[in-house]
Amino acid sequence: MTDAVFTEQVQIFSEFGIKLIHPVKNAALVIDVEGDDVPMSQEELGGLIGRRFATLTFNWWLTADINVVDTYDAVPVGRETQTLWLDGLCPDQAQRVESAVIAAATRLPVPTRAVIVDRRGVSDPEDWDSIALYDGTHVPAAPDRVLAPETIAELIRRAAPGLAKEDTGGGGPILLGPRHDPAQGLSFGSCRARGPRHPDPA
Repeated sequence: MTDAVFTEQVQIFSEFGIKLIHPVKNAALVIDVEGDDVPMSQEELGGLIGRRFATLTFNWWLTADINVVDTYDAVPVGRETQTLWLDGLCPDQAQRVESAVIAAATRLPVPTRAVIVDRRGVSDPEDWDSIALYDGTHVPAAPDRVLAPETIAELIRRAAPGLAKEDTGGGGPILLGPRHDPAQGLSFGSCRARGPRHPDPA
């Protein structure tokens, strides 16, 4: 990812009401090794991403008090991963972030190998590196939604029969989502405000 591509990601996320710049502090907030927020400009953060630092952790903001932590990792062979931690979000907030990620994956001018959505937290993000980055064949757990090229999507679909292809209008990567059973309803908890979250440093 270059600085220019990161700028496009920021723009796409903003279309879903998710901002890189904190609405009050007027800066991007990058999390240091002590778990503290370090303010910097979008240009500075984009420059760090463009230089492929091994790991960067920063915040996206739905409001001044509701954040999503993004762990960016540069990996070998010129690739990178982004893990967005949605714990603590209401279902509609999590859906908004998920939609923004899918939009970025399909609209950015760099190919996305895969988007794995694990709403239940049943796998570690690193578990997906083999199949998503390095043409592995092991599917570690049944995800909730997948956007991937057909070869990867078919491996996952065979391992997770609860997923079915969703209509994306044809062309491009395959989108897999849960099969809908009209006999089963969905029940979500209520939304409660809470402060910014940082990944557990342990």
